[in-house]
Amino acid sequence: MFLLHEYDIFWTFLIIASLIPILAFWISGLLAPVSEGPEKLSSYESGIEPMGGAWLQFRIRYYMFALVFVVFDVETVFLYPWAMSFDVLGVSVFIEAFIFVLILVVGLVYACRKGALEWS
Repeated sequence: MFLLHEYDIFWTFLIIASLIPILAFWISGLLAPVSEGPEKLSSYESGIEPMGGAWLQFRIRYYMFALVFVVFDVETVFLYPWAMSFDVLGVSVFIEAFIFVLILVVGLVYACRKGALEWS
């Protein structure tokens, strides 16, 4: 049977956890000084006046390199639980991990052939 009174602590926690950030933003909005001026609206770069425009185009190759790095970095995190419980789980988990690493290697070869890892 589903009893709502068993979830009183959960709802109390949810309400408090929602109110704290709302109140923090509201209080900081009330207490923060508002000063709009030319110095507030200017770019600040280590105390040096900026030279040139703020709009610079970066080549897509940098983003692709970063994306491939993040994907492989995050995917290797999934190998840690397998490595920690390898002695308990046995050979079937080793085969699954091997297939997982094989898929990662195929993805790496694909990224290399497409030129996503060429920096220049």
